[in-house]
Amino acid sequence: MNIAIFTNNYLPNPYGVSTSVEGFRHALSALGHTVYIFAPQWGENDEIEGNIFRYPAIKAPTKIDFSLVVPYSSQIDEEIDSLDLDIIHAQHPNLLGAVGSKWALKKDIPLVFTWHSLYDRYAHYTPFVPEKLSGYWAMKNAAGFAMESDYVIVPTNSIIEVIRDTGVSHDRVRVVPSGVDEELFANPDGGSVRKKYNISNDKIVLGTVSRLTEEKNVLFLANAVAKVLKNNKNVIFIGAGEGDLIEEMKEIFEDKKVVEQVIFTGKIKRGDVKNYLDAFDLFVYASTSETQGTIVTENMYAGKPIVAIGQNGVGDLIEDNVNGISVEENEGKFVRALQRMIDSEELRNKMGQNAKKIAKEKYTTTACAQNLLNVYDEAIEYYGNKS
Repeated sequence: MNIAIFTNNYLPNPYGVSTSVEGFRHALSALGHTVYIFAPQWGENDEIEGNIFRYPAIKAPTKIDFSLVVPYSSQIDEEIDSLDLDIIHAQHPNLLGAVGSKWALKKDIPLVFTWHSLYDRYAHYTPFVPEKLSGYWAMKNAAGFAMESDYVIVPTNSIIEVIRDTGVSHDRVRVVPSGVDEELFANPDGGSVRKKYNISNDKIVLGTVSRLTEEKNVLFLANAVAKVLKNNKNVIFIGAGEGDLIEEMKEIFEDKKVVEQVIFTGKIKRGDVKNYLDAFDLFVYASTSETQGTIVTENMYAGKPIVAIGQNGVGDLIEDNVNGISVEENEGKFVRALQRMIDSEELRNKMGQNAKKIAKEKYTTTACAQNLLNVYDEAIEYYGNKS
């Protein structure tokens, strides 16, 4: 099968959509399919390997490092025109997603759309536009794009209800999670991380790998973790990632006088994520904006238990008291869940083993890519019958 993926985010941008696209690209290629990626430029050294086409882009005036694509290229148009494609898969409802939709119509082939995000939760990144207005428009725009698509993919079951409420009424919606690249996450070295930050083996490490930004609910996380650190001098917190709320998080830890138990790493390389996860004893996550949260399944694959707010996609991944503890967005309950895990190494180990088993069964790129191919086959059959 010849597959074209149009995405506004791609490597070396480290975020979730990039991770999803690259994981599927590798897995689908390994299964014998040809995958073409159409993505924005990002820095000077963009090329990963062949079949990746880069549209011009500019640095976006947002709080996080982001490359805003200019969705026009006569040279790439010529390339696409020459390709014999079976299906087009858009990762976004605008910009390059719209380009993919145009080419699906022109080539008379099906269009599949993955609804990756709760788009209204990212409205604070839109300058000069009221958040409520931009959030409402973003969700309605996505719903319109989904209705025009032949099939829609969501990463977890809970998001089906979300998109139904937004106006997606057809029944061609399928759940396909983003998988963990087993090759990329092989042979982690958590010891190197503990050595780098001089963390002794008797310390318990709570950690998160995330953008440290508003939509990830990191101020809630910092407040809860600070209370736990105050009462547990043998516990360290690692915040791995970059974001505009780091200074506010630091102030919270300083106010609680636990700043010496806190480490902020700044941006980490994609290849180092496995090492940080391996260094943690417990993964902590407070985001309520995830349709899945690829870092959650990666953490499961690393064999680490999790305490998280069980809303939306993250709630679908946590089997409560099996691979972690799922709580509502309540600071007291979150603190108590953390303390319960800190107090029992046996519980952490048991849940971590369960997490790894579940991830290997359900959330590898190979397993998820096969599910994606099944959706592609459905879409091609549906499109043929429709025509």
